[in-house]
Amino acid sequence: MSEKIRRRTVLGGAAAVAGVATVGAVAFASPRSAEVFQHGVASGDPLPDGVLLWTRVTPSADATPGSGVGSTVDVRWEVATDATFGTVVASGLIRTGPERDHTVKVDVGGLTAGTAYAYRFTLDGAVSPVGLTRTAPTATARLRFGLVSCSNWQAGHFAAYRYLAERGDLDAVIHAGDYLYEYGSKQYPDGQDVRPHDPAHEIITLADYRRRHAQYKTDPHLSRLHALCPWIVTWDDHEFANDAWAGGAQNHTDPEGPWAVRKANALQAYFEWMPVRNDGDKIYRRLRFGDLAELSMLDLRQYRSLQVSNTDGGAIDDPNRTIAGREQLDWLIDGIVSSGARWKLVGTSVMATPVALPPLSPELAGALAKLLGLPSEGIPVNPDQWDGYAADRRRMLKALADNKVRNTVFLTGDIHSSWACDVPIDAGTYPLSKSVAVEFVATSVTSDNMDEILKVPPRTLTLAVEGGLTALNRHVKWLEFDSHGACVLEVTPSAAQVDWFFLADKTKPDSTLRHARSYRVQDGTQRVERVYSPIG
Repeated sequence: MSEKIRRRTVLGGAAAVAGVATVGAVAFASPRSAEVFQHGVASGDPLPDGVLLWTRVTPSADATPGSGVGSTVDVRWEVATDATFGTVVASGLIRTGPERDHTVKVDVGGLTAGTAYAYRFTLDGAVSPVGLTRTAPTATARLRFGLVSCSNWQAGHFAAYRYLAERGDLDAVIHAGDYLYEYGSKQYPDGQDVRPHDPAHEIITLADYRRRHAQYKTDPHLSRLHALCPWIVTWDDHEFANDAWAGGAQNHTDPEGPWAVRKANALQAYFEWMPVRNDGDKIYRRLRFGDLAELSMLDLRQYRSLQVSNTDGGAIDDPNRTIAGREQLDWLIDGIVSSGARWKLVGTSVMATPVALPPLSPELAGALAKLLGLPSEGIPVNPDQWDGYAADRRRMLKALADNKVRNTVFLTGDIHSSWACDVPIDAGTYPLSKSVAVEFVATSVTSDNMDEILKVPPRTLTLAVEGGLTALNRHVKWLEFDSHGACVLEVTPSAAQVDWFFLADKTKPDSTLRHARSYRVQDGTQRVERVYSPIG
């Protein structure tokens, strides 16, 4: 009898079958296999009847990422219900070559809902590591997701990914953006690298973006987590350049060439290297998990208006400015209002919650401005978040209120800190103004927190900023500016709960993590509340 895939058993190492590694390094069948499949395997965007599979092959030593050389090859893929591939349920050949940087993406259909599968790729006798994936259920009483954001290679090691891999209980990982960073060596964080970027300069060309994606895929913790469960991703700005908008970016200048060319390079590399289902350049999409939850993943970079400047703060209310674009915003509102799922999850790369910034000392104000990407001269809100596009947010929240939509949960990254918030229609009159949604913000995997920007010990100067923000924003129930890590989201019919897990030391690949805080929203309440035990 073929051994069925049992994720906890495989991870625990009690039944490490051929081609499936226990937690740790990804296993290869031979040295040749390690050379050909050096960037691992991944899956993404699970549907009830299918899932997207990904790998990258190196058919010859000169066919390095971004090189544009190497032969065109046919790669075989297989999907099975057992880890030894005794029962293969789907297979085929797919051609790849230098025109797509030897990456492989297969959108496999005809699978069974809510089912675990193993998959692998082969090329000329070389065999990839075995990946584990799972289709979306059509009926379920529980979902568990990892929630992560802001993973800067230069700033540290991805031990947060290792923790999620070791759990062994995730249906998928949601990455809320900034999967990689565009900066060159010692550019961000300023003047320091835990480990250097490749290439060493800021990435601009197609070859540059391909090489950067390839480097990130070699991180052992990232590679392992990709191989163990499907990912659901969106981008934020650093997949392109800092503070990107439709027509440019803060971190793009004229000597670097036309923005349209750089953006096209970033898009092509992203779609080649990420296990994401796209429609041309469109990445916003919706995934359904039975009647329990529906997840809308947003793109808040390609269609947005230029961020307001410090001299034009009044423009945040301009109805002609947009963060999502009219088509996407219509799609989001219509989908949430008409959804038959109990929980409406929204993957948004920047915060939706209104946040007013308190008066602070010059030192603290400067650090907060750097963390949030604000003009140093001062604006009372963050113009890169939904705060900077008030008309779009007002329309979205009004639709939730007018249609009595329950259980909308924003899942967010971007700002290298942890937040649990109610989302009221009018933050100034909260709690008289009711909360129509909640928001959970995952801290960074490695990207610098406020204490690191200030160069002070954690839980010292930042406490004053946290206290000022929560005093001025009563709907912000918790925030923490100093820690790195990952979140776990559990969704059941009665509640959605997020647990934050914080790293001891991001500079160490074997860093431990600890449970830091948990908040939940109960069915129908639209309000977060603290709980004192993480999910089991």
